[in-house]
Amino acid sequence: MAVTQDQVEPLDDDEELDSPQADERSKDISKRAGVRKQLVDLFKEVTQGFSDQAERSDDIQNYWDCYNTKLNGNQFYNGNSQIYVPIIHNAVNARKTRFVNQMFPTNGRNVEVISPDGQLPYAEMSLVEYYIRKAKLRTKVMPALMRNGDVEGQYNIYVSWEKRSRSVTWRTTEVPELDEGVANPAAEPIETIKHETIVEQFPQVEVIADTDVLVLPTTADSIGEAVEGGGSVTIIRRWGKAKIRQMIREGVIREDVGEALIGQMSEERPAGTRNNVHLEAAGIKRDGSMPFALVYQTWSLIKVKGERVICEAYYGGEEQYLGCRRNPLWSDLIPVLSVPVEKVAGAFKGVSKIKPVADVQYFANDAINEAADSAAYSLLPITMTDPAKNPRVGSMVLSLGAVWETSPQDTQFAQFPALWEHGFQMVAAAKAEIAQTLSVSPAAITSGGGKGSKSSQAEVAQEQQVDILTTADAVTTVEEGILTPMLELFVAMDHQYRDEDLLVPQFGQMGVEAKMEEIPPIQFDKRYQYRWFGVEQARSAQQVQQQIAGMNVLRGIPPQQLDGYKINLVPIITQLVENTFGPRLAPLIFESPAQQMPVPAEQENALLLSGFEVPTHMLDDDQAHIQAHARILQTPEGKSMPNAKKAQAHIWAHMQQMQQKQQAAMASQQGEPGIPGGAVAGQAQPGVAGTPRIGAQPAQATGGQGPPGMIHHDQLKDPSVMPRL
Repeated sequence: MAVTQDQVEPLDDDEELDSPQADERSKDISKRAGVRKQLVDLFKEVTQGFSDQAERSDDIQNYWDCYNTKLNGNQFYNGNSQIYVPIIHNAVNARKTRFVNQMFPTNGRNVEVISPDGQLPYAEMSLVEYYIRKAKLRTKVMPALMRNGDVEGQYNIYVSWEKRSRSVTWRTTEVPELDEGVANPAAEPIETIKHETIVEQFPQVEVIADTDVLVLPTTADSIGEAVEGGGSVTIIRRWGKAKIRQMIREGVIREDVGEALIGQMSEERPAGTRNNVHLEAAGIKRDGSMPFALVYQTWSLIKVKGERVICEAYYGGEEQYLGCRRNPLWSDLIPVLSVPVEKVAGAFKGVSKIKPVADVQYFANDAINEAADSAAYSLLPITMTDPAKNPRVGSMVLSLGAVWETSPQDTQFAQFPALWEHGFQMVAAAKAEIAQTLSVSPAAITSGGGKGSKSSQAEVAQEQQVDILTTADAVTTVEEGILTPMLELFVAMDHQYRDEDLLVPQFGQMGVEAKMEEIPPIQFDKRYQYRWFGVEQARSAQQVQQQIAGMNVLRGIPPQQLDGYKINLVPIITQLVENTFGPRLAPLIFESPAQQMPVPAEQENALLLSGFEVPTHMLDDDQAHIQAHARILQTPEGKSMPNAKKAQAHIWAHMQQMQQKQQAAMASQQGEPGIPGGAVAGQAQPGVAGTPRIGAQPAQATGGQGPPGMIHHDQLKDPSVMPRL
């Protein structure tokens, strides 16, 4: 039953929100007379807006048919064959693969954090990287987003906060206690069963279909501009009964209207008929036997207590105002991100990339079906005979060893023209046209581009150069319009919803071992600025050789030409090592002076008891470390099997290191020679292999022979590497 205007309660603003216990952002304000009047006008505009973009929605459905290889009424030829040539399907998938790989570099570092003091907050960076993995951006979100962008012409995502709880059970070994908190050292450890509820919290990213997104006015350049100018942002949600009850429990929608909506979903549909008019008007649809409600979720400026604030409202059709509250995000950001694939002046939404080539795809489908029918006819011979001279036509059945009682001059055989060859040529021409329009090179598709001859080296180089430029232009739009604002939403939601420390794996300048670090809830817009750095990282990866050459040039500049400046190559080396080997191996390869300091024995004991593999250090006092590590084997915690093995292995490593130090000392006393030539790693010494000349770029010498199994430079499959001339 719909809630009518007569049921509105004209509550007093001061009476409702003056209570100190009331949460201003979670309080429902949809019953207020002033707010309800604004909601009536707002949802009239929203309903009209979705009606106005119905033609665009129909076109998008046709474009999805092109991608999903589904024949529709746009085909002219109607024959026996029903074949669909997946030209657009392959091209869109090739673009999706290329763009996603460009945005997620192989080194695994996707986020850049800018701080006022210039120090990199590795803990905060690791937290955002952890959220990226939990949201499954690489495998679930970004491939679907790139595909939707090409088909619909618009990138749309919705960011929310997910909270899940699990009840876990595990075994542990504990020592009985004499008194409260005092362990009994004489007692043997016993195995106990423990239970705990684990709560997981992380951001959730959802790809929204463009037909379910409406931004008013349609001429706005951004969502922020639309809302600030008095417009609105609306997305369509499809909720079942369980989801509606969950939203009622969370206080998002009102209980009375929500239960009425569930009651409408439970109404029986007459047998043999479609949904009745009442349910259609209320936004109740059925997917088979499962009903769901179409709910409009809208953000707009609403005047509350004389102040215009961003509010979040829910509308269920037939004047069913499910609820309205202030924007629940403390940052007051709208969790909907939407940008066009290619900006069109004077319009918010872009044009589908399939629109210019849809007719070419239909033409290719008609050509391939005509060719298939022609091929079927050409495989069957045509027998021409004169019935007057051949009265035994009925007995001339094609069979093995058949005997035809007729004169050979009276019966002739003909072949149907092989028109299918022309049809396949027409399909190849359509494929080349679509590939050119969608900026897909032949190398991007596994089977090639359908060219008759092999491309020359110059053509491949030119195609790769254009490929790099178009890819950089496309992914930059996604980075600035979707990924960077999404990181800001991640940080804002983390500050609002997470109130406990979180253990995440941290990588960076923290020594020779990756560790788990507790990160407190971080603040937003206060100290750090977050930016998606995956695109720049991928670009820099293809410039590693240029970086090496540039570093060699810097090393060769005489000091007198620097006019007092000093060259610091440490940032270049650290960035080069991280880009080449990734953030996991970089700390093991290039260590700062602070990381080269020995770790105290007590700190190593804490790491061993936490389950970490702790390496030894050449400057350690091995005898003192062995005694300190042996003490943890006497503790109840150190007696457990995993910790005891780790401690024993670490003690054995100290014993081996102590023996090596003794052997080295004896060798130095006997005067054994050291490293021949006295070459120092990292310095260009004469005759030292692997050290390029100053200013030179490392390359294989002419006529030189590489190591066994080395892939030739011209055979590399990396599209970012240009072939040599």
